[in-house]
Amino acid sequence: MAEITAAMVKELRESTGAGMMDCKKALVETDGDMQLAVDKLREAGLGKAAKKAGNVAAEGLITILVSDDFTKASMTEINSQTDFVAKNENFIKLTQDITAHVQSTGSASTEELLKTTINGTSFEEYLNTNIATIGENLVARKMVTVSTDNGVVNGYVHTNGRVGVIVGATCAPEAREKTAALLKSIAMHASAMKPTVISYTELDPEFVEKELLAIKAEVEKENEELARLKKPLKRVPEFVSKSQLTPAIMAEVEESLKAELKASGKPEKIWDKILPGQIERFITDNTPLDQRFALLSQAYVMDDKKTVEQAIADTDPSIKIVDYIRFELGEGIEKQVTDFASEVAAQLG
Repeated sequence: MAEITAAMVKELRESTGAGMMDCKKALVETDGDMQLAVDKLREAGLGKAAKKAGNVAAEGLITILVSDDFTKASMTEINSQTDFVAKNENFIKLTQDITAHVQSTGSASTEELLKTTINGTSFEEYLNTNIATIGENLVARKMVTVSTDNGVVNGYVHTNGRVGVIVGATCAPEAREKTAALLKSIAMHASAMKPTVISYTELDPEFVEKELLAIKAEVEKENEELARLKKPLKRVPEFVSKSQLTPAIMAEVEESLKAELKASGKPEKIWDKILPGQIERFITDNTPLDQRFALLSQAYVMDDKKTVEQAIADTDPSIKIVDYIRFELGEGIEKQVTDFASEVAAQLG
């Protein structure tokens, strides 16, 4: 019997994409004949993995697993090549199994995941076997696990499986149940509204300044057209984020509002009832960037008369959002665009 070397196994694995143990077994059964081993793997369906692995996988599913006590949540993006396969029951079960495996192993990247063992085999071999079975390239592209010792985590996957969100918060022990319910709603909100940060304090100052210049330029351009049409002009914003509203600026705003109230003849004894609303309106008018990108500053979709921050405070003042992760299927993947006629012609050719 021929000696089966590591180099032979490596060569067969690279040419077929099949798992290491499958390659070794095929070489043993064919007495080291490389071509026969390739044929054997292909006959078993395992050699398909190599060809499929070169195809772009930009469809698939986002999957979330939350522990029963709401102390741990894992989210994965498992990609397939087509939306058709993403709806297949075998693929759905696969994504659920991989998400549970991610949670149990704590894998935080594809590289880490490939080093693990699942169902008694290496994860790479496990994935290649499923590629051969399902018939498309599959990629465990993104994964994250959030856990807490002094709060709760919860998540939401949109019904189409293309967007998923995990939100974590600290809270008082007696507020755990209502916090878990609130976080589910906030995750639903974030799936639709696409915030990029939890708080406006996380927005990059340079980004804020660039956006202010851009928004000013847009409004000024619009005003040129409005002036030509003899219509009321829009106010050119001075600020776009609460991060720009320093205590000194807010003090100036308050004094300016008081002067307006005095000029309008409003009695000073009722100013304290009018000023808070005016100040709140000033902040709202001068923080469009926060309302677009910062979760806490956004109008809450479940009650748009409140911000997310106000909804949290109304639920329980002990709740503080500390984790927010949003996955959108295929984000950042460059899809190959091929028109149908060319694709058919290429296959016939």
